[in-house]
Amino acid sequence: MNNKVSPIILGLFIGAIVLLVIFSSRMFHILQPGERGVVFKPYTMGLDVDNIKAAGLTVIAPWNQMIVYIVKEQTREETMDVLDKNSMSINMDITVRFNPIYNKIGPLHQKFGKDYINVLVIPEIRSVVRSVTGRYTAEELFSTKRAEVEDLIASEASQVLKDNNIELRALLIRSIQLPAQIKAAIENKLQQEQEALAYQFKLDKERSEAERRSIEAEGIANYNRIISASLSANILKQKGIDATLKLAESQNSKVVVIGSGKDGLPMILGNN
Repeated sequence: MNNKVSPIILGLFIGAIVLLVIFSSRMFHILQPGERGVVFKPYTMGLDVDNIKAAGLTVIAPWNQMIVYIVKEQTREETMDVLDKNSMSINMDITVRFNPIYNKIGPLHQKFGKDYINVLVIPEIRSVVRSVTGRYTAEELFSTKRAEVEDLIASEASQVLKDNNIELRALLIRSIQLPAQIKAAIENKLQQEQEALAYQFKLDKERSEAERRSIEAEGIANYNRIISASLSANILKQKGIDATLKLAESQNSKVVVIGSGKDGLPMILGNN
C-alpha cells in the first residue's frame, strides 16, 4: 500500500494555507460592540445596503470589502458666528450628540460615505442654527427665550438628520457671546426690570395688607353697631342685677351701695 502523499495534493494544500494566511485579514472580521459593518462587493452587486453585519465574527470573500461604522453615540462641539433678527453678530458654542441609525448605515454610506460627520451632520447643524437664531433678537437669545431657541434648533435638526439616517440624541447651547456693549445694555435692562418687578410686588403686598386691615376694621365696626343696637336699657339693668347677685354670693366681706335714681343698681364694695 502506497502511503505517500501526491506532490500535487501536497502543493495544493500548502498553497491553500498560504492563500488563507495572505487573505485572512480580508476574510475574517471581528466587529466590536458599538460597531456595524456593510459589505462592498465590487464584482457582483456593489454595496450590500440591506445586509448589515452586527458585532462579532463575520467571514466574507477576500475580494469583497468590509466597511466598518461606529454606531455608538458621538459628540461634536462647534463654535460659530450667527446673526440675530436684527443682523447683529453673535458667537455661539453648540454641543451635538448623535449616532448613525444602526440598520441604516448602508444607505448612509452610499449617499455620504464614512466622512458623513463633516459632510452631513455639521453642515446641517450649522444651517439650522443660523436659520433659527435669525428669528430672534439678541436679547431673546441671551436671556428670555434661550431654552425655546435650543428646543427649536434640536427639533428642526433632528428631523433633517433623521431623514438622512442619523439620530440626534441631544443639542445643547453651551454659551452665547454678545458684543460687550450690547451685553451690558441687556444686563442693565434686565436688572431694571427685576427691580421694577420687586417694587411692584412690594406695592401689591402693601395694598393687600391695607385691604385686609380695612376689612378687619369694618368687621369690628359692624360688630360694635350690632352689639350697641341690642343692648337696651332693660338688658343692661338685668346684666347689672346678675352681676350684683354673683357678688353677693361671695364669701368675702362687702359693703353694698345702692345707686341713686329710679334705675340705680346696687354696688357692692368689699375689703378683699
